[in-house]
Amino acid sequence: MKTGMQQFHDRTTQRFQEYDERMKTTRQKCREQCDKEIQKIILKDKIEKELMHKFATLHTDIQSDAIPTCVCEKSLADKVEKTCLRCTQNLGGIVAPSSGVLAGIAEGALIVWKPAAIKAAKAAAAKAASDAATQAGIEAVRLEINKLSVYFNGTTGFVDLTPIVTSSTYDNGLVLVECAKKLIGDLSSNGRGGYTGFYNTAIHTESGELYVGNFGGIGKAAHDAKLASETTALTEAKVGAVDTTYGGFQTYITASVIAIVVIVLIMVIIYLILRYRRKKKMKKKLQYIKLLEE
Repeated sequence: MKTGMQQFHDRTTQRFQEYDERMKTTRQKCREQCDKEIQKIILKDKIEKELMHKFATLHTDIQSDAIPTCVCEKSLADKVEKTCLRCTQNLGGIVAPSSGVLAGIAEGALIVWKPAAIKAAKAAAAKAASDAATQAGIEAVRLEINKLSVYFNGTTGFVDLTPIVTSSTYDNGLVLVECAKKLIGDLSSNGRGGYTGFYNTAIHTESGELYVGNFGGIGKAAHDAKLASETTALTEAKVGAVDTTYGGFQTYITASVIAIVVIVLIMVIIYLILRYRRKKKMKKKLQYIKLLEE
């Protein structure tokens, strides 16, 4: 407990010392700033008195308020002019060229990116179309197998042949027949030395609308039809998305460059106006100084 209190006391003491040092530094800076301001005021008054004294000896009709402001003073216009000059230099000499270079780099990157993106989009469309076509072929074969179920469900030796239809078998009639034979197995016999009606129709006769060997052609036809339609539709959609994205990027780049150019032009115009006013003002000051010297 004592150790904790001692640490707290030490830290508090250290912070107060740091605070006192900062306050001393701040007071010193404030004092120096005040001295500078006082010197400026004194110098200003001295210059004004000297000018008024010399002006009074000329015996002219020039009014005292016509004497220009001391060169030591910076008007708001002068400050704005210098600020605009710096901004114009930065925007015109650095930002604008850099923006042009960056815009060129971005445009070049887009030119390289677009063909690769289109190629990838076409590949993705082809894969998606192939998957959809495969599923369409499988569904077509399963639909034919369902017809067998309608005719023979509940009869002797009937077996649901749906499991034989896969992505690797739906378009090959011979493979479908072999898979069906394995699935049916001994159920193909009617117990009297022959085959069941189901087996005869689906396998043994090797003909007819419900012959499993014909289902491969049906699956392949469904696959090809779906593949043709889906490839065209998906390719157009995905490539169109790439074109839209590319066009959007081009619009953003163009708008950014135009905005920067407009800002630079505005800053240049403001700078030229202020510069003209400053030259006019300086010319007037020189005329007064020449008059005072005479």
